Amino acid sequence: MGEEKKEPYEKVDPRYYSRWYNEVIEDSNLTDKRYPVKGMNIWRPYGWKLMSNIDSKTTGYMKETDHEEVKFPLLIPEDEFQKEADHIKGFGDEVYWVTRAGRNELDVPLLLRPTSETAMYPVFDLWIRSHADLPLKIFQMVNVFRYETKQTRAFTRMREIHFFEAHTCHETAEEAEEQIKEDLEIMDKLAKKLCLPNLQLKRTEWDKFPGAEYTVGVDSLLPTGRLLQIAGIHQYKTNFAEAYDIMYEDIDGEHKHVHQTTYGMSARLVGAIVGIHGDEKGIVLPPEIAPIQVRIIPITYGEKKDDILGYCRGLKEDLEAADIRVDIDDREDVRPGSKFFDSEQKGIPLRIDVGSDELEKETITLVRRDTGSKDEYDSDNIVEKVKEEHHAMEEEMYRKAEEFLEDNIVDVENMSEITEEKVYRIGWCGSRRCGEVVEEKTDRHILGTLYGEEEYQGTCLHCGEEDVEAAYLCKKE
Repeated sequence: MGEEKKEPYEKVDPRYYSRWYNEVIEDSNLTDKRYPVKGMNIWRPYGWKLMSNIDSKTTGYMKETDHEEVKFPLLIPEDEFQKEADHIKGFGDEVYWVTRAGRNELDVPLLLRPTSETAMYPVFDLWIRSHADLPLKIFQMVNVFRYETKQTRAFTRMREIHFFEAHTCHETAEEAEEQIKEDLEIMDKLAKKLCLPNLQLKRTEWDKFPGAEYTVGVDSLLPTGRLLQIAGIHQYKTNFAEAYDIMYEDIDGEHKHVHQTTYGMSARLVGAIVGIHGDEKGIVLPPEIAPIQVRIIPITYGEKKDDILGYCRGLKEDLEAADIRVDIDDREDVRPGSKFFDSEQKGIPLRIDVGSDELEKETITLVRRDTGSKDEYDSDNIVEKVKEEHHAMEEEMYRKAEEFLEDNIVDVENMSEITEEKVYRIGWCGSRRCGEVVEEKTDRHILGTLYGEEEYQGTCLHCGEEDVEAAYLCKKE
């Protein structure tokens, strides 16, 4: 059938990104920031459906890898929180405290969880007795609270944070390392569905998660040229197990501390999707997790109005029968142009336009949100064509974002070359002193080295040592 191709809508100008971002998340009905506590926004129905779809996809991957879902209480006693010194130091200034119940002062102050290690691990000591109880693999979807002192921003820098966290316990360090690899594989699968290419970087010693042996940060590149961390995977070895005395009896009757890992993600995933894929018209949502995957817009005039509406309802039934999330914008007091704009603003992946021509020919006009291209198909093939376009859109969104990431990674050999908002690949000897000097002189962060091996030839950007690794230097969102 006939088709109309056109250039994609203009991408966001990095100079106006912050203003654009704040406007589109509200215009698309994802969130409302008018709640009277700063940094604690309201999830609007459309935004919550989007987050819930991401959660559902994550939950599926967790259960496929034998994780079980739990739900721990919100409040943590101060004495449990204080058992891991590095953890206290890392989160001490960020926690919210509860010191009174009604008019009564609490004997032991409580805090709202900033993350759940100190809530879970005293209980792990009760759950784990022998090697038969291992591995322990659990996860939960909860809200965590951190007193963010910088300027807050919806999804990416909040004080109340929708949070996914997985916690595991293992007999050996080798098994814990295998868990890290499994988490990164899950991240790869999820990132494909969310169209978020990323760098998986082993953080520096001074930037790792409090209490961890090491941290792998998962970072995606925003249009501003800054990296946004969308996930963190942490190897604890026995650090927390020793603090909370989590031990098991091995097959020989010897008592040993467990080895632990965690994997965390948050609503930052939504912020990354909005920022990376949005354009001048609004947000663009990956088909897999869009609350509405297809919107049907009847273009009704005169005598054929009822017939067109009936035709549209039939199309909707066909799509719903194939488990495709679809709605009809049949508002009578809104012109078609305004309906098109609303669909674009909400980032709905596909739009189906139906007027008298489509009714007469028994066709549909299919419009893709990411490219704006229009294609006409026989209505008999609607399910097949929608699925094909969804797949093509997912592939194209990921490819473009990956291309943008790769094009903005620049190798440099001296600090004078670091002038733009990009990701710089530098030589680094691994010493904290050199790292901190580079960060100070460039006003950027060393976000770490690639997890796994990466070939690199060069010298340390500061000291000139030749036996170095490639490190990634960038401003953080």
